[in-house]
Amino acid sequence: MKMKKILLTAAIVFSTLIASAQFMVITNYDNEWEEAGTMNALTSDLGIGYMVNDAFTVGIANGTVTADGYDLWVRYNIAQVEGAYASLKMPTEDGSENMKIGLGFAFNVWNNLYVEPNYSMPTSEDDNGDREGTFNFGLSYRF
Repeated sequence: MKMKKILLTAAIVFSTLIASAQFMVITNYDNEWEEAGTMNALTSDLGIGYMVNDAFTVGIANGTVTADGYDLWVRYNIAQVEGAYASLKMPTEDGSENMKIGLGFAFNVWNNLYVEPNYSMPTSEDDNGDREGTFNFGLSYRF
């Protein structure tokens, strides 16, 4: 009987969490995939995130460093500027060596669809001693 109460309580907690949750689907347009077609350029960095609260979103995306793995990402919404955010992205393999930090801005263009120009750069230098960042155009949809 005690186990049934625990399972029922867990089911109620998880259903309440899911019902009040806000998820988002994100992607960045990747110029390196442009030759393979527009859809590949849009879906090469496709991911999903869970908005923990108004400030933090955590998620997982297709791996950009290695084709086999996934990237974990965290986004912090900057409260002083509506739409601005800071981000951290890290692959599941060799994560500390290939982390990227970035800044972006989310423009609401229609209902819950956002256009997100952003700039990201690696936290560590490459073999040549460079830390070259990239400017990206992203899309996100919140539901």
